[in-house]
Amino acid sequence: MSRRQPSTKLSTNKETPHDDDAAKLFDGIHSGAWVYRFPPSWVPYIQLARLSPPVPVLLIYFPHVFGIAHAAATQKAPLGDVIRVCLLLLGGSFFLSNAIHGWNDLIDAPIDRQIPRTRNRPVARGAISPQGAMIFTISQAFGAALFLLFLPSDTVLCTLPSIVANTYYPFAKRHTHFPQVVLGVALQWAVIVGSCAMGGGSPRANTSVLYLFLGSLLWTVIYDTIYGFQDYADDIKIGVKSTAVLFGEWGKPILWLMSNCMAGLLLASGQAAEMSLIYLVIAVGGTFGCLNWMMASVNLKSPDSCAWWFTYGFWGPAVSISLGLLCEYIFA
Repeated sequence: MSRRQPSTKLSTNKETPHDDDAAKLFDGIHSGAWVYRFPPSWVPYIQLARLSPPVPVLLIYFPHVFGIAHAAATQKAPLGDVIRVCLLLLGGSFFLSNAIHGWNDLIDAPIDRQIPRTRNRPVARGAISPQGAMIFTISQAFGAALFLLFLPSDTVLCTLPSIVANTYYPFAKRHTHFPQVVLGVALQWAVIVGSCAMGGGSPRANTSVLYLFLGSLLWTVIYDTIYGFQDYADDIKIGVKSTAVLFGEWGKPILWLMSNCMAGLLLASGQAAEMSLIYLVIAVGGTFGCLNWMMASVNLKSPDSCAWWFTYGFWGPAVSISLGLLCEYIFA
């Protein structure tokens, strides 16, 4: 796919959203005042885990909620079981998020040092040694695994594709222009895990959850491609591959097409499970509206705009899908 040499000049569009918190969310030093109540030696590890604010934990957790709520709606599961599994996977998501970021920063440190936005991440700047990052990653992965002991035994096997994808993800940008697809499998396989943790379902329900997973995978590709456009010029300079680099000036129309394909997959999921108008309006309609608003508004040539829409734009589909499935469970 052809593309012109990218411009490093930021857009002067005065309507471009700007938020310092959004721009700094993944820079490795973003910390709220509460962080400094801990011993100084702890602060780099809190930064490594991206716990201030804990948006990455929610990126991990929401797909689990999709799977749980989908299974609850299709099985009419007892509310107590739904709450129990939600709490267990919330705890697991916390530790999994910590482990993922520790592993990514350990492997990506040589690249992070070459990009101004990421050179202050704890491993890249030397605040945490590679050995320290590895120990942290292993300990957090072990913590996440402990939560699986309280879930159906086949849930452990169900997590294997996610484990493989998360392990490979930081290497993917060196091998392929589609690391965002690898990330999509890594994060959104949680839809399958959430459903499995609730005991699975009928063939019809399983077909529906597969469509939900594929739609959610596209969601990750969409928001992480927007994230990747922040470093577009730097990535081309140092040879990092991504869908942002691949799409180039075609980024906006391709992402717009993906957004509507995602809405189509959510519609197919609802039809496969014979869900009601409640799901269609809230989950499908809400996601369609939020993604098209984001595509109409984001300026892919502005790092500020990309940072803002990555940080806040994911909330629309996340809440729409979760709320649509939960309302289907409660009211349909």
